[in-house]
Amino acid sequence: MEKILDDLRQIVGAPHVLFEGDLSAWELDWRKRARGKALAVVRPGNTAEVAAVVKACAAAGVPMVPQGGNTGLVGGSTPDDSGRQVVLSLQRMNAVRALDMPNLTMTVEAGCILQTLQETAEHAGLLFPLSLAAEGSCTIGGNLGSNAGGTQVVRYGNARDLCLGLEVVTARGEVWEGLSGLRKDNTGYDLRDLFIGSEGTLGIITAATMKLYPMPAAQLTAWAAVPSMDDAVTLLGLAHSHLGAGLTGFEVMGQFALSLVARHFPKQRVPFFEESAFCVLLENSDHESETHAREQFERLLEIAMEEGCVTDAVVAENLQQAHQLWHVRESIPLAQAEEGLNIKHDISVPVSLIPEFVRVTDKLLAKAIPGVRLVNFGHLGDGNLHYNVQAPAEGDAAAFLREQEDKVNALVYDSVQSFGGSISAEHGVGSLKVGKLEQHKSPVALDLMRAIKGALDPENLMNPGRVLRM
Repeated sequence: MEKILDDLRQIVGAPHVLFEGDLSAWELDWRKRARGKALAVVRPGNTAEVAAVVKACAAAGVPMVPQGGNTGLVGGSTPDDSGRQVVLSLQRMNAVRALDMPNLTMTVEAGCILQTLQETAEHAGLLFPLSLAAEGSCTIGGNLGSNAGGTQVVRYGNARDLCLGLEVVTARGEVWEGLSGLRKDNTGYDLRDLFIGSEGTLGIITAATMKLYPMPAAQLTAWAAVPSMDDAVTLLGLAHSHLGAGLTGFEVMGQFALSLVARHFPKQRVPFFEESAFCVLLENSDHESETHAREQFERLLEIAMEEGCVTDAVVAENLQQAHQLWHVRESIPLAQAEEGLNIKHDISVPVSLIPEFVRVTDKLLAKAIPGVRLVNFGHLGDGNLHYNVQAPAEGDAAAFLREQEDKVNALVYDSVQSFGGSISAEHGVGSLKVGKLEQHKSPVALDLMRAIKGALDPENLMNPGRVLRM
């Protein structure tokens, strides 16, 4: 192994090959549930260096684990404990290469922080709409590798929908230069879509050309109390009808999820949660004016109250109030962590079936584990729930996780499948859900995926053990 370390030092420079000391920033995942041991952490500074690193590792038969901001939730960028895998960190590759305002595109390197894209677009008077809780530390390469979702998928789609072109280093160390800003290109297979969502198992994304949008004239936020999940879905339909493309966010939050925020972050004001089973956070982006946006919102909420699907509501009066409402939503995962260890699920179900899914699965869990608490929240606008499971109030959270996780996962995932849903909506598969994917994906789909993996990475050196077993 000393030879490969020498080769890597020659490629990227000795200061950027780390193999001694505390490497937990790269070897420990964000949830602190997966810890590995890397042969080395290698930090290339450009695409040519990435290609050279891949060639050197391929020649030596050394597996590679690409890593961006290390904010993933399914163990997709954490090395295993063999001490043989090289973590290929792309954080040094963080440049904005080009901003093409007439074409409404931005070309950035894979290590560029998501928030940097948002701010660069904003300074140009444009919008980059991908938004999620980790945006201050996650990178666009990781966002694309996992096909990240976030809070504005209802209008703009996932990371895949925002990407026009990629630059990728293949498993052979070749560079595919596909950084096209074209919106129409029907010249064969869409290679871009192979690599997006593949979690680094087919190649390493080194740069991307992303879509931009005109900045809305106004963005308004509303918070509404709804009696049931059925009413939340009814409100979503009304919002689509009255706001059209202006509906850019639609989040649902269960009463227990919001009670955790109120308990663990008492300085935050959580509207209406004590008297309502669910609350909904809506965002209206208007290209006419704030007055027009507010009139639309108020009319929507008036009709919703007349129909009985909303019992109370408030529209943020200013940007500070809007941020406070969004902060409540974003604080749910942190409050859940404060409450204790828990079992997380990132699932999607057709929006029309979500109320019945929740009713059925709630009952199954309550019967299987008396006293179990459900932290149900997420992106109802696109059918994605974070349907998380907390230990009974007086129980041992660590023991609950250890003894019940497999049982709970099986129950939830079987229910998801029975409703035609997916066991991973936006977090990916990583190493955490490899076995579950085999149980819930069709054999034909798995065979096709393995054929693609075998063709592009025949030696299985690109993030092995993630997404698929080979």
